[in-house]
Amino acid sequence: MNLKQYKNELIVLFTFLLMIGAFFYKQHNIKNATDNSKKTEQSLANIKELIDLKSTWSDKQITKKVDRLKRVVSSHKVTFKRNGKKATIYFKNLQPKELDRVVNKILNLAVVIKQLEIKKSGTTYSVEFKCKW
Repeated sequence: MNLKQYKNELIVLFTFLLMIGAFFYKQHNIKNATDNSKKTEQSLANIKELIDLKSTWSDKQITKKVDRLKRVVSSHKVTFKRNGKKATIYFKNLQPKELDRVVNKILNLAVVIKQLEIKKSGTTYSVEFKCKW
């Protein structure tokens, strides 16, 4: 076989293989760029969420908001203990509407819920709530 006869065909074949290789290389780089941009967007979203959470958790009014739980229902149904940034609150003899109000207030607070225990006795409910902030 004489390669000089097929010199032009070999050049075309080599060029074609080079084009195919360049195409796959380009596709690989495009995929990596989109993956990196997605990771960057996710990181930015996480940072924004952390900033929002930091401002929520560093709120100086959290203690006052937790103290307001004493006034959600009548005072004879509430036992309240607070030590620094920890609180234990017991609610006794709650009706269903009062229970809903108490649970909604608790879940809307920016605190770490250590314990939320609801017990039903007859038609009334008892709630034990422990939290820290």
